[in-house]
Amino acid sequence: MSADLPVVCWFEECRRDSVPLVGGKCSSLGELIGAGVRVPPGFALTTEGFRRFMSEAGIDREISTLLRGLDPQDMTALEAASASIRQQIEARPFSMETEDLVAENYRKLSVRCCMPAVPVAVRSSATAEDLPGASFAGQQDTYLWIRGVDEVLHHMRRCISSLYTGRAIAYRANHGFADEEVAISVGVQKMANSYTAGVMFTIHPANGDRSVIVIDSNFGFGESVVSGEVTPDHFVVNKITLDIIDRTISQKELCYTVDLATQQSIAVEVPFERQKVQSLIDDEVTELAWMGKQIEKHYGCPMDIEWAVDKDLPAGGNIFILQARPETVWSKKQQAPLAAAGASAMDYILSGMLEGKKLN
Repeated sequence: MSADLPVVCWFEECRRDSVPLVGGKCSSLGELIGAGVRVPPGFALTTEGFRRFMSEAGIDREISTLLRGLDPQDMTALEAASASIRQQIEARPFSMETEDLVAENYRKLSVRCCMPAVPVAVRSSATAEDLPGASFAGQQDTYLWIRGVDEVLHHMRRCISSLYTGRAIAYRANHGFADEEVAISVGVQKMANSYTAGVMFTIHPANGDRSVIVIDSNFGFGESVVSGEVTPDHFVVNKITLDIIDRTISQKELCYTVDLATQQSIAVEVPFERQKVQSLIDDEVTELAWMGKQIEKHYGCPMDIEWAVDKDLPAGGNIFILQARPETVWSKKQQAPLAAAGASAMDYILSGMLEGKKLN
């Protein structure tokens, strides 16, 4: 721990190299904001805040004792240790100093968004997730449509505790990550009141084709797409011309939205007459693809992106990027050159045509 490191910081204060302080997800959001990408505002409890919480509550010593000598293949023992660790984390309060900092930032975020007790997504952001070559993404939790500082603090602890699921403990052990080497930050981000949301790849996730952008969408929050609970609408866009070259409109029977009575995110059935309606209009597909191109250009590699169309805002300024991380499957594979080194551009084009390949 260091007295020089902040406990809480705004996304715009973060950049790509801020991973040790705010984890992969929050550093990426800060990087996107710095690049001029439209991102809902928010702040993060830093890894310094996480470490102070664990130390001040005495949980770090208890975790070391519980995990010492555990066999990562013994899932029964792992789950028992996980349940004990998670219960302890979620039951302990933050220090008054940390609570005050989070409460003040949440108040400022609400003022900034012109909405009292602004609804937020509380997102885990581990230092080893969303990194090129790592597959930690998705191991920790995200909670949607959280309102009020007490609920934000409660779900922050739930995010921290998700660092110690049985699956996450086993994954770290099997891949040579010591538990003390992995820290977690928690992002608190203004919730986009999504009419439609989903994921976008700036490379074809099925075959590695870099000449296209692939977009999957469903009504409501993106949770139904990310979790695989529905078969989403599917668009393939030419990366150069931004023309839609393939589309599949699926029957979307379920979506996530807010229950206005309880102010919570819930799964609801999509009305039958909307189930086969295209969830994104063509202009939105084109704008999303253009944004994807800019993000890929900024990062210099194919990207895996989560996005949302906010129904509370007018068209032209209502598509937001919620998360972006380097694509880690196809982009790491070595591609054989289409033409010999030193060949002309025409040789490259002709080689690609003879091979029957789309050129990047």
